[in-house]
Amino acid sequence: MSRGRHWIKGWMVVAMGLLVITGISPAQADDLEAFAGQKGTLAISGGTAHIPVMTEAAKQIMQRYPDIQITVAGGGSGVGIKQVGEGLVNIGNSGRKPTDEEITKYDLKPFKWAIDGVGVVVNPKNKVTALTKEQVKAIFAGQITNWKDVGGADKTIDLYTRDEASGTREVFWKKAIDKSAISPKANVVVSNGAMKSAVAGDPYGIGYVSVGHIDSSVVPVALDGVTPTLETVKNGQYPVARGLFSNTKGDPTGLTKTFIDFLFSPTGQKIAAAKGFVTVN
Repeated sequence: MSRGRHWIKGWMVVAMGLLVITGISPAQADDLEAFAGQKGTLAISGGTAHIPVMTEAAKQIMQRYPDIQITVAGGGSGVGIKQVGEGLVNIGNSGRKPTDEEITKYDLKPFKWAIDGVGVVVNPKNKVTALTKEQVKAIFAGQITNWKDVGGADKTIDLYTRDEASGTREVFWKKAIDKSAISPKANVVVSNGAMKSAVAGDPYGIGYVSVGHIDSSVVPVALDGVTPTLETVKNGQYPVARGLFSNTKGDPTGLTKTFIDFLFSPTGQKIAAAKGFVTVN
């Protein structure tokens, strides 16, 4: 019995060592275990804010289970909803809850696994780091066109926005500028990453991105005195926020259901937090 106990103890030590070596914690191992024995492909598309979480989750799953193949594409919230509704992908991501009309038309089941803020950003060389909501509305409407009118340099403001299929644009339009017009002269970019790159490369640019995408390449602009950060989104001080949804056509089954469940698991929520989002669990 003594030698048996020593063997079991030794095996447990080796197993724990393997988990450490592979970078998988015991909790992660338990969460990933749900994929054991499954195989096949999973196609995901839609909201670009979701991509960092989707790709990290897919990487962890595929590293552990090579018989599972997961593809992740962007396109925006509207694309994700349409593609999953038409059966082109298994999961369609959106930075907004699908409308009642979309839910009925496509028999969608939305799953909100995180909360994200959308913040106005400028180039690090820009000294304007705080604006009122009225100033932001006037800037994006094309009524204020020079930075000197809001305390900056005597330079023309370069506007950047997202296309109308974007969930990021929708929450910005609804909650930051109260559904006011966005100037047709604004430059349209296709993703959070493209927006960040555009503003980072333009000293006189202004745009908006998911708070989870804000890094040292751009500067967040305080709105009515509140800077968009993970903490201000979490405590409700910063009001321009939205849910991140993964949508399925009908109730999810098989690999799709396991992946959705994984997003709500401790490991999935840890990934969401690491990528700059507010968790729901």
